[in-house]
Amino acid sequence: MTDTLPIDADLEKSIRAAGLRVTAPRLAVLTALQSHPHTSADTIYADVEARAPGTALQSVYNALSDFVDAGLVRRIQPAGQPMRFEARVADNHHHLVCTSCGHVEDVDCVTGEAPCLHPADSRGFAIAEAEVTFWGMCASCRNPAVS
Repeated sequence: MTDTLPIDADLEKSIRAAGLRVTAPRLAVLTALQSHPHTSADTIYADVEARAPGTALQSVYNALSDFVDAGLVRRIQPAGQPMRFEARVADNHHHLVCTSCGHVEDVDCVTGEAPCLHPADSRGFAIAEAEVTFWGMCASCRNPAVS
């Protein structure tokens, strides 16, 4: 058994293509996001700590910030919820948020083409994206006996 992470060539290429240096904590953060979409930095840290023991919480925050700036990761913060991160960045999708447990799921663009919604008056803005959050109760919370 080794104390190095298994190298995921695609994740490594993504990090390099974004102009960032490949490090074990960065690889661990992206791997964690693949396993836990829509998750908080603390949850990512717990996963990273298991994959790369000794990684500092600040290293996870730094990697997440670098990835957001580089466009590899998207930061979302549904109202009243903690900030979360996801690796699905190649499209303009939206989110379903459970009002009971806070679970988040992706939902494809409501009209199929970015920015999905067009305001009656853009007031001179060149609209690039629309953020839509659908709120409701997930199946598990609606039917707790089934889950």
